Amino acid sequence: MLLRLLDVLSNFVFFYPLVMSLVWISGALLFRSRLEKNQEETFKTTQWPKVSVLIPCYNEAENIEETITMMDRLPYPDFEIIAVNDGSKDQTGDILHALVQRFERLRIIDIKQNRGKANALKVAAHASKAEYLVCVDSDAVLDDYAIHHLIDNFMFHGERLGAVTGNPRIRNRDTLLAKLQILEYASIIGAIKRAQRILGKIMTVSGVVVAFRKKALLSVNLWDSDMITEDISVSWKLQEKFWDIRYEPKALCWMLVPETIKGIWRQRIRWAQGGQEVLMRHYKIMFSYKHRRLWPIFIEQFLSVFWSFSWIFVTVFYLIFATTWFDRLIWLTFASFFLVLLSMIQLLVSIDIDSQYDDIRSLFFFGAWYPFIYWLLNALIVLFAFPKAIKSRLKGGDALWTSPDRGFRKNSEINNS
Repeated sequence: MLLRLLDVLSNFVFFYPLVMSLVWISGALLFRSRLEKNQEETFKTTQWPKVSVLIPCYNEAENIEETITMMDRLPYPDFEIIAVNDGSKDQTGDILHALVQRFERLRIIDIKQNRGKANALKVAAHASKAEYLVCVDSDAVLDDYAIHHLIDNFMFHGERLGAVTGNPRIRNRDTLLAKLQILEYASIIGAIKRAQRILGKIMTVSGVVVAFRKKALLSVNLWDSDMITEDISVSWKLQEKFWDIRYEPKALCWMLVPETIKGIWRQRIRWAQGGQEVLMRHYKIMFSYKHRRLWPIFIEQFLSVFWSFSWIFVTVFYLIFATTWFDRLIWLTFASFFLVLLSMIQLLVSIDIDSQYDDIRSLFFFGAWYPFIYWLLNALIVLFAFPKAIKSRLKGGDALWTSPDRGFRKNSEINNS
């Protein structure tokens, strides 16, 4: 019985990443051919609605002045900036109070006690004067026409469009870890969003750059303060209420990423925990036929968690019970060869698609091993995140944030073109 289970799990561990890579590759190619036409656009003659840009801040003294300065220069004709200082312990509040004297369109909200990003966004949404909200992280710099591209979707895709997620790009590019994440955002995150949009639903908007219809947010009671990843949570709430979400790759947002193993580990634990919390909270959709269009992304998320536990179980079994080192290693080397091969194809396709926005083809050889490592690293992250997700669901309360790793600022550049 145990050997039969081992055989089934071994096949699943081998075939699931291969099948998903094929789904992501084909979905990304379909998205490009059907929805991503590269054509010149002019925004000067359109009557653009007012937009509120929401920027939640926590311990962002090093970044917030740059972010707001660059935001104020955007050519979008009618927008306000609302920055929320969520109980920062550094000089973020003082900097914001100085900036409000320089920028007429800037308003600030000073929260004395840290209550988490979701709560900061809630406060900002209630204070906003516009129907369309663009949420941006406090380390982000938007491309000149990013807001135009986001709002353009609302104007031409109907009243049921609740959110449009943008295309995060990486600013700090000097270290090996940063280069690998550039490739990850192209080959995995970008491809997944394109493929999911072809399937009809998106697992999550990108919290670093996303636009919402305020009416849609109010219909689901805004963001969940008790979820560790507010972007994943609100994505599911909106789609569960039959609001549509679109992916707009032309809405570029330049952000900073962690450049230490510790920083990446903390970030990915948070992401994995957020995905698992969503599964626990929204599992009832699998018993509702009217939510059948959400089934594919729920099943995909569930299987990715199950794959992680399966890979760990099978690998540990072979390491302990295999009679020779050849038997122990053949499991890893056989699976690795085919996984790396398909991952490289996926990387090539994704880099080619993204090259019209951010030409990273010169970085291809830095990622020769990364897609494979992504699956193995993800398995360990899911394992460590699982008890955190269980504890969070049992404990409840506000999900607070900690100061993130923004990389080595002295080496970062703004690639805003």
